[in-house]
Amino acid sequence: MPLSRVRPPLVDQVAGYSRRDVSRDLIAGVVLAAVLVPTGMGYAVASGLPPINGLYATIIPLLVYALVGPSRILVFGPDSSLAPLLASAVIPLAAGDPKRAVAIGMLVSLIAGALCVLGAIGRFGFLADLLSKPVQYGYLNGIALTVLATQLPKTLGISSRADDVIQAVRDLVEGLDVGAVNWRSAVIAASTIIVVIVGRAIDRRVPGALIAVVGAAIVVRFAHLGSHGVSVVGDLPRGFPLPRWPGVAWGDLTEIVPVAVGVAFVSFADTSVLSRTYASKTGQRVDANRELFALGAVNLASGVLQGFPVSSSQSRTPVAEDAGSKSQLTGLVGAGIVALLVLSVPMAFRYLPSAALSGIVITAALRLVQLGGVLRLKMARRSEFLLSLVAFAAVVLLGPIKGIGVAIALSLLNFMRKVWRPYATELVRVDGLQGFHDIIRHPEGDRVPGLLLYRFGAPLFFANAGFLEQDLLRRINEHGSGPGPDIRWVVVLGEAITDVDSTAAEGLGELLDLLEARGVVLVFARLKGTVRDRLEPYGLVQRIGRERFYPTTSEAISAYVAETGVTWPQ
Repeated sequence: MPLSRVRPPLVDQVAGYSRRDVSRDLIAGVVLAAVLVPTGMGYAVASGLPPINGLYATIIPLLVYALVGPSRILVFGPDSSLAPLLASAVIPLAAGDPKRAVAIGMLVSLIAGALCVLGAIGRFGFLADLLSKPVQYGYLNGIALTVLATQLPKTLGISSRADDVIQAVRDLVEGLDVGAVNWRSAVIAASTIIVVIVGRAIDRRVPGALIAVVGAAIVVRFAHLGSHGVSVVGDLPRGFPLPRWPGVAWGDLTEIVPVAVGVAFVSFADTSVLSRTYASKTGQRVDANRELFALGAVNLASGVLQGFPVSSSQSRTPVAEDAGSKSQLTGLVGAGIVALLVLSVPMAFRYLPSAALSGIVITAALRLVQLGGVLRLKMARRSEFLLSLVAFAAVVLLGPIKGIGVAIALSLLNFMRKVWRPYATELVRVDGLQGFHDIIRHPEGDRVPGLLLYRFGAPLFFANAGFLEQDLLRRINEHGSGPGPDIRWVVVLGEAITDVDSTAAEGLGELLDLLEARGVVLVFARLKGTVRDRLEPYGLVQRIGRERFYPTTSEAISAYVAETGVTWPQ
């Protein structure tokens, strides 16, 4: 489906809607709005930005995604997984200047959005699969701990501008040491967390966050807690900002661009997974490149209108679903209600305590924790469990930006490890079973006398070409030192060999030289035609012989028996 389709997907989504379907979307939009306001403001504060920008970054993406987004019910907006990434640029560069913080957030959003749009045009939607599950678990757990650590001092009323775990812990210890804790703020934050968790446990449609912040604001107002050091949001600016370009110094780009790259990657990885999940529920097919384009569009719009980077929300999307959402009309209704709030009653946040927003962010961070997944890895595959721990440690110790780089590198290295030393084995015939089977599982199996039936489990490329040669020669030598006859033929089963690069092709030529010197014939079975064609330019097909590429294992063995006269009942 071309990216340039003019008609908004929403038009197709509501085509044939009944009055009941429309009413469901309207009700779901109202329920969603109750969650959008406190979470948007909370993530803005967690990112080092003014709360009002969290509402801008809530309204605008919902409107834009309804026009270009392919998914029926994904909800876009500020997200807990992006807050630490954005804070790592905003907090040190802004140095407490709100205008500068807003400009940095805008620029990160614009760059991340542009990267997503370019990636969609280049059909790079497959990049969402770069993070393996173990690395995703470790990264999300690291992000969760970072959010918890950076928000904890704020819940206690301790001044902190930390954007990483280590500095946050230092600020917390120093605050406790000098007695800077405001226990009123701590009680507000703890109460907020309890209300949100209990509301979610009762029903995800219960607006626990809204109940918590309204209750906290009422307590602050009538108990006069503002005069006791409890920080409040205050009146918000009325109206909407005009589009503008963020005024950021060129020298800051060296710090901002890596953050934007990390934001683009993480937001698309999250969006892709969530989009596929809900597409399977609704019977849709979602093109990853269209989703990437839509993500870029919403971030570009958010950046132009004083928002900051957004992603699909793993907490607000289920709220919309549970409330009966059927289309992006829900998002439009939610955005409209939030917009009316900004335009008409900006003074509604005059007594809203910042500690309540921190409490909301903490509850969102707790939902990021993937403890169950990590424990399953420990039981199922220890190597991937350790990989997850390393990714977690990288985020915690190096910060979210370097941590995401390490996480991506670990995913790629883990892939390289598996194809660098792929699983390769000898196959044997087992009485009572059809076909040929792994000798490791069936050591009692029968070998074809003088024939090594060898299965290689990966594409052949520069990193594993040497392994193929060494492994084959080792197995040939083991046969020669055993009670059976020496190896005369090697049949390589190539169904898993999907490619052969130039280094591997040259390595095959060297292997042929070594085998010919020992009087061993090398043939292939079940090798794809496209892979065989890649061997043509190197003269390997001619050296091996076109007739030596057999379509099945049985045909290769039959040819061996016919040529050597070995007794082997088929």
